[in-house]
Amino acid sequence: MVSAGCANCYAETQDRFRHWTPEGWGQGKPRKRTSVANWRQPLKWDKEASATIERIKHDIGNASEYNPIDYERPRIFCGSLMDWLDDEVPAEWLADLLRLIHNTRNLDWLLLTKRPENFLPRMDAALKNLKGIENIQLGCSICNWIAGHPWSNVWLGTTVENQEMAELRIPKLLAIPARVRFLSCEPLLGPVDIISTLCGPVCDKYIEHGDPVPLDWLICGGESGPHARPMHPGWARSLRDQCAKAGVPFFFKQWGEWLPGCQYQEGDLAKFHEKAQHSWDLDNHSWWVGKKLSGHFLDACEHHEFPTP
Repeated sequence: MVSAGCANCYAETQDRFRHWTPEGWGQGKPRKRTSVANWRQPLKWDKEASATIERIKHDIGNASEYNPIDYERPRIFCGSLMDWLDDEVPAEWLADLLRLIHNTRNLDWLLLTKRPENFLPRMDAALKNLKGIENIQLGCSICNWIAGHPWSNVWLGTTVENQEMAELRIPKLLAIPARVRFLSCEPLLGPVDIISTLCGPVCDKYIEHGDPVPLDWLICGGESGPHARPMHPGWARSLRDQCAKAGVPFFFKQWGEWLPGCQYQEGDLAKFHEKAQHSWDLDNHSWWVGKKLSGHFLDACEHHEFPTP
């Protein structure tokens, strides 16, 4: 377990159910790679995206008038069952992933990690696994990324489930060259002061002066699964308000299994009053209603904002 957010890992639960890794899951256990067919899928998506761009240019009639901002690039969330900076994964696998990302420039890759401190040693290990003349260009491109010229089709994110992880991981994420940086506050397990962690104790003056916050996106969500922990509505509201103040796109993904009473619609409370209840204090209570019924509305509003690179 890397941190508290891993306690009820859905990937580990899926592994136990599907028997992907008979040797077991976690630290010290052998890693398993997905199929060759699965690795070929992004190449197909990249060709489709390229064809779409050419079609748009053709419809415009003048390729010079094509504006990339008007085209929503396909986004690939890479590795929902793994951490791309896991230092127990063979370095040649990471080299293959970097090669794939490098060769699919029409796709935006979302790379999320709980180990941002591993960036430099893992990239160095991947470089050592690049052999042959065909890898010279890739190796130079990786070195340029490390030197401060990030790949244009990579969004880098780290998981921040509480204030402890914010203070630990955010500075390490900021040290990595990136075109787009994002935080995944899911599962959100406590209150988090994101902006002061990003900008320091003078964060209010920093924002008032119009200085850009070094963050491009924030995802917030509660925990799902049979052992899910509830998310206090105040934690989510605080992140929403911090993002609004700093001009950071805010994406509220879900409440998870627990829904606070203040988020119920008229008539809902009668349906769920017999479900498991969690009381934060006299004014804040959550009920276990299941992920499907809890939904993704925060104070009756949908927050599905994305960055525009």
